[in-house]
Amino acid sequence: MQSTFSTPPANRRLSTAARQLLLVGLLITTTGCGWLPKQEAQAQSSGERGERDQSAAVETAIAQAGSIEETLEYTGTTEPVSQVVVRPQVEGQLLALNVDVGDRIQRGQTIARLDDGLLVAAVREAEAELAARRSEVAQAQAQVSDAQTLVEQARLQYQQATADARRLQSLAGEGAISIQEAETAQTAMQTAEQAVRSAQEQVRTRQQAIVAAQGRVNAQEAIVDEASRRRSYTQLSSPITGLVLERAAEPGNLIQPGDSLLQLGDFSSVKVIVQVSDRAVSSVQVGQSATVRLDAFANQAFDGRITRISPAANPVARLIPIEVTIPNPDGRIGSGMLARVSFESSNADRVVVPEAALNASEGETPSTLFVVEGEGENARAIARRVQVGERANGQVEILSGLEPGEAFIARSSDSLTDGQSVRLSILSETQTNEAANAVN
Repeated sequence: MQSTFSTPPANRRLSTAARQLLLVGLLITTTGCGWLPKQEAQAQSSGERGERDQSAAVETAIAQAGSIEETLEYTGTTEPVSQVVVRPQVEGQLLALNVDVGDRIQRGQTIARLDDGLLVAAVREAEAELAARRSEVAQAQAQVSDAQTLVEQARLQYQQATADARRLQSLAGEGAISIQEAETAQTAMQTAEQAVRSAQEQVRTRQQAIVAAQGRVNAQEAIVDEASRRRSYTQLSSPITGLVLERAAEPGNLIQPGDSLLQLGDFSSVKVIVQVSDRAVSSVQVGQSATVRLDAFANQAFDGRITRISPAANPVARLIPIEVTIPNPDGRIGSGMLARVSFESSNADRVVVPEAALNASEGETPSTLFVVEGEGENARAIARRVQVGERANGQVEILSGLEPGEAFIARSSDSLTDGQSVRLSILSETQTNEAANAVN
């Protein structure tokens, strides 16, 4: 007999109720764990995307000082800061030339000597003539002394004659002597007075002779000084400290005044003369810094300075010579080296930003840019008013309102408003962190 197992109806009803109860519990549990109906989940997702869409993606840059002007490079050749050609002032045979090309010399060093035999004789002759002139002065002084003695004698005679005339005039009045004797005494007094005047005139004449003789002495002293100075010209000394660049004569040559013997150069500094257009010269001035690069020292730049700007341009090329001086304390820089000169802009200390970073309403001059305040989700674009200067090559100068080292928004995915939330690019965050580290 086959037996069959079956569930009683009451038990089947119980199992169905348990399953329904389990399903309701599971639904409640999953709802509490965060499951939302489809419509609510879609609404929440749209809200999150809306918040993200309101944050503009931006790229920041660090403000740096610079110049919008294109740096031009000019070529020239190095020269000593000063060059001197040694030329004799007197004629004579060259007896010695003590230096050669490349030798270093000091100021005042004797570098050449001429034969001075004829000039020594001229000095001696002039000195002999001077001695004669001084003798004339001595003789004239002696004559003045004699004349002064005669004046004193004549004065004494005049005093005696005056006393005699007065005494005899008194006796004649008393009748003791005749009138004729009194008149004779009066005449003698007048004669003695005239003798005094004549002696005094002789003194003045002798004194004038002394002055004339002294003048001849002074003139002869000048001749002696000139002859001595001409003799000194036979010893040639270096007027500068530097190097010998050229030697143009040899010992034994007969040298005429003005002939070239040596060419000397002062290399304590070197100069480079470059030709600048008349339009570009307006941007440079005396004292302005310049950078000089020499092919001989390819890995080194030298600091120079403009020392002279020619007032006259070349009438054909319309170029103006500008002199740039470079310190050369160690003497490494020589003459004739190719030099490349660039001038630093006078506005190199101003902040320069891309012109596209500025924002303005239509018809207005761009004068607003945005900086970022805050970090991460709190980053906001803050509008800042700035004063702008010159514009060129897509760049603009910021005269005020932005300092070097500050981060500004250089590019954004959308137009910005003051206080708008922004998202920084990875490159922007890296630049900002590097700038902050540099400041710290």
